[in-house]
Amino acid sequence: MAQIDRRNLLKGAAATAVAATVGPAVSAAPAAAGGRHGGGHHPPTAADLARFDTPGDQDFPKVGGNLGNQNYTALRRIDHGNVRRLRGAWVNRIEGGLTTGNSQSTAVAVDGVLYLESALGNVIAVDGVTGQTRWRYDQTRGALTRRGVAVGGGHVFTKSNENYVIALDQQTGQVVWERQVNGFGNIEKVAVVYHDGLLFCGTNDGPRGAALALDASTGDVRWHFWGTPGPGEFGNDTWEGDSWMEGGATPWIHPAVDPELGLTYWTFGNARGNNSSQDGSARGGQNLFANSLVALDLRTGAYRWHFQSIHHDIWDMDNVMSPVLADVRIRGRSRKVVIYGSKSGMFFILDRRDGTAPLGIVERPVPQEPRQKTWPTQPFPVQGGWTEQRVVDQPLGTAVPGDPNRAVPNYVQGALYDPHWETPILTIPGHGGGGDWSHLSFSHRTSLVYNGFGYVAAAHSLTESSNGLRPPGEYQTGGIVAVDVRTNRVEWKRRMPYSLAHGNGILTTASDLLFIGQPDGNLLAIDARDGRELWRFQTGAAISSSPIMYRVGSKEYLAVYAGGTSIPYGNSAPRGDFLWAFEIGGSLGPAPTPPPPVIRRPVSGGPVEGAAVANTVVIGRTYNASTGEIGATESFAVAGMAPTHLRVPVGATVTFTNHPGNAGVRGVTQFFEGLFNVRLAPGESFQHTFRRVGEYFYNDPGSPRSTGKIEVY
Repeated sequence: MAQIDRRNLLKGAAATAVAATVGPAVSAAPAAAGGRHGGGHHPPTAADLARFDTPGDQDFPKVGGNLGNQNYTALRRIDHGNVRRLRGAWVNRIEGGLTTGNSQSTAVAVDGVLYLESALGNVIAVDGVTGQTRWRYDQTRGALTRRGVAVGGGHVFTKSNENYVIALDQQTGQVVWERQVNGFGNIEKVAVVYHDGLLFCGTNDGPRGAALALDASTGDVRWHFWGTPGPGEFGNDTWEGDSWMEGGATPWIHPAVDPELGLTYWTFGNARGNNSSQDGSARGGQNLFANSLVALDLRTGAYRWHFQSIHHDIWDMDNVMSPVLADVRIRGRSRKVVIYGSKSGMFFILDRRDGTAPLGIVERPVPQEPRQKTWPTQPFPVQGGWTEQRVVDQPLGTAVPGDPNRAVPNYVQGALYDPHWETPILTIPGHGGGGDWSHLSFSHRTSLVYNGFGYVAAAHSLTESSNGLRPPGEYQTGGIVAVDVRTNRVEWKRRMPYSLAHGNGILTTASDLLFIGQPDGNLLAIDARDGRELWRFQTGAAISSSPIMYRVGSKEYLAVYAGGTSIPYGNSAPRGDFLWAFEIGGSLGPAPTPPPPVIRRPVSGGPVEGAAVANTVVIGRTYNASTGEIGATESFAVAGMAPTHLRVPVGATVTFTNHPGNAGVRGVTQFFEGLFNVRLAPGESFQHTFRRVGEYFYNDPGSPRSTGKIEVY
């Protein structure tokens, strides 16, 4: 292959190929189990993991369904005509009734057995017909959040704390080998991918990330690829000085694999620097391979091509989603494509052989902030994005909640890629919005790719210690979008009551159904062609995983794990450990409905009774609930209301006071009802009588980060 000028790779939006050196179960009546392989010559089955696009059949053998992460099944007996008759076949409380922790793992099904990691990181094997636990492996190095096992070569592969990769016997759960993999970052959270004797493992949450391939029989490292290149490596000159050493770029979601092309596809996370993902001042340059899709030789790890979706990221908009592979016809030609993009609300459709863009991608100038060393352009698909890219300035006192991208008042409003420094700039989709890390689905029937997403605006500035502020009081909702891969155009879009951006994966079927779980515990069936809801079932806990389908004998089952996680709804998202299987005419009804998640971003403090503070809020000061003391110095922080959460009975009058020791004008703006909007000099006060039960958020016009809530009962 001819080598191409690497400078062009750094300029263009589409990079071109470069040659490179036990819990109890409640069960309905069981069905007979069936075998996977018959005699004679047959095309590869799903469990063979031989092709990138084999649909789920009787097995659903990996997180993402197949090597191309298509989350699609060829099973079709559950259809539009009978989906309303779906009920529980069995449910297994895999940790005996656990109601805490973060469950982000998706089950896989092989030979009639489901394999799943719990919120504690334990591995449980469950009979797909009876729901009984067959075996369990308990972590020996402490609990950890996991996102899914791999099954292959007679083993089940998982991870533990201290960077161990562990191979378990598929039949018994006994440890076959375990290997500590140090020197590449945290190798703990990311789902494992198995193919042909290799394990592909990403790293997470570290100063420098790497993609790795391990020998599935021993755990030996076969190759690695750094997310931030070192000296002498291609891309190192895109990092100022030694900033590459702590540049982040961790591939914290599982890759895709194309055995025919001999390539793996990895998405690398956002850039970091100065202990912040929002500060680019000391890491000038494009910062490869942060915010990039990188194609690597699956046997050697050699670099083939890359595409960077965000240059010099200062917004934590890392587009780390599992890349989806598909073969489609574009403008009359058969194209092998990879679909990439999530948080930015845009899909980049790339030829997976060389990274070119068959539907077009353009570099557009964006606003600049020299102190941030921002890059002058950013890539955009010619067709545009599938979600909004600017907050909505809807007046106070109009419809509540109003537009899902409605701006919390008093923030400086911006658009995607507007830069920031010390003043918070409120933009969308936000680092917790867009598609984030939910698992997409590509339907062989419709040629549509489906994505659950969130409306979660974020305010970025160097005053935030981590990755940006999701303003207290904003509504965090979301939706589902279906995009035609052949055109990169939206086919349909449905707004939903909850954000679906964090593990809320989608399964599509050969009967044109779409299944997705919500943070309120409801599992939904939706018409994959138009987005109409057809069925729902309450599972008992928030769902932060992907539904799957499998077959045993003549019966087809739908399964999902309902456990719940903290993002974006914190502890208000109901937790559990429910592994459900469903069948047409099943005998089990829904679980009791748990309290729904609180969709408004909470204030920073707990409730304080009005009588304890004479129904008074002091603006610009913090509050110590244990002592009742008001802060001695002026505060512009999120907690800069004393107290932040005040409870009063209906009819109570609340006094808002700008502390006399504050340096200047402070105030209170109530949103979104618009009950008051006042500015106060130091020592001045304002009173309002709350005559209706409800919760009323407000912030300071001079420092909107300082936010409070009046709870009226």
